[in-house]
Amino acid sequence: MVTSVSILGATGSIGASTLDLLRDGAFRVTALTANSDAKKLATLAREFDAEIAAVSDEAAYTELKTLLAGTRTKALAGANGMAEAAAARSDILLSAIVGSAGLAPTIAGFAKGRRIALANKECLVTAGRLFMREAQAKGAIVLPVDSEHNAVFQALACGKRDAVSKVTLTASGGPFRTMSRERLAIVTPEEAVRHPNWSMGAKISIDSATLMNKGLELIEAAYLFDLAPSQLDVLIHPQSVVHALVEFHDGSVVAQMAHPDMRIPIGFCLAWPERMNWNAPKLDLAKLGTLHFEAPDYERFPALKLARSALETGGGAPNVLNAANEVAIDAFRAKRLSFQGIPGLVEAVLDKAAKEGHLREPGTVNDALAVDHVARSFAATLLPQFAAKAS
Repeated sequence: MVTSVSILGATGSIGASTLDLLRDGAFRVTALTANSDAKKLATLAREFDAEIAAVSDEAAYTELKTLLAGTRTKALAGANGMAEAAAARSDILLSAIVGSAGLAPTIAGFAKGRRIALANKECLVTAGRLFMREAQAKGAIVLPVDSEHNAVFQALACGKRDAVSKVTLTASGGPFRTMSRERLAIVTPEEAVRHPNWSMGAKISIDSATLMNKGLELIEAAYLFDLAPSQLDVLIHPQSVVHALVEFHDGSVVAQMAHPDMRIPIGFCLAWPERMNWNAPKLDLAKLGTLHFEAPDYERFPALKLARSALETGGGAPNVLNAANEVAIDAFRAKRLSFQGIPGLVEAVLDKAAKEGHLREPGTVNDALAVDHVARSFAATLLPQFAAKAS
């Protein structure tokens, strides 16, 4: 039987890597979605003969429908269209929508025995307990696509869960790992998106530059693997070869290693519980020679400290952190906020949300979206103060 796959966020970098693995014809594509790029989505839907193509931006619907005229692909749009695409019957739902926008459609795609290949960390950051509880209730199997969490998933198979003492996620350190505070004050968005090891979208590349991405991944790991904050750590590893390490009570440490290529963890999720046999890039340790590790610098990169604090606070704090960070990233890309202003704005929003009682644990998707909305409103209100400092 041919395995069927639906992809939320088909036109992004994760979607592109996934479709690259699907081109051998061993999988069937059920549904593809995008935000607003109707032309690219229609091209992919035609290539893979998808049953459904959906855009979240309703303004792009007419173009999408026109481009798909004469095909069997059903064009959809808006929140309802995204939910219908997510719920369309397939064996695997790969969730790669960027940001909190991925929460509702991913949960809409939960079904008994269905694999959820999760590449959207914000689903767990914004509503981690709710997300995992709903997945369990619906019988969905959540598999992590992020290279670090995929590495943890694999390493955990080497021992019993109650024997785990610590889980360490690695971070490349981004493009500014050795940069001085003075130089960090004037970096540009164009510099921030040039990740040294990975080919990613702009938002996640900037998150990697601030180390916020690693903070979000700590939160994701806590909910995904039911770990206490004290069991989680971060290690800077510039080569991005060791993706995570799991330490057991007996002192054994199991590390997962692979070439830094997102198709490797994606392929793992597509083929699980088997392993995909494809022309994957192989790791040559002799050629690499040495592996370097160092502790993160929380002073130069305070975003990581903020994320850890939000994890320890719990409730709605991670949701507020994520929403404020998305607003800050947009402002930085628009050159309305300095690079160092990103964590500054996020911290101010967290403080305001705490004082005004907006850190409650979300019980429903609507609760999570409401907290997200409030945090974005706070960020927009506070932004001018930080924009003035940046000018």
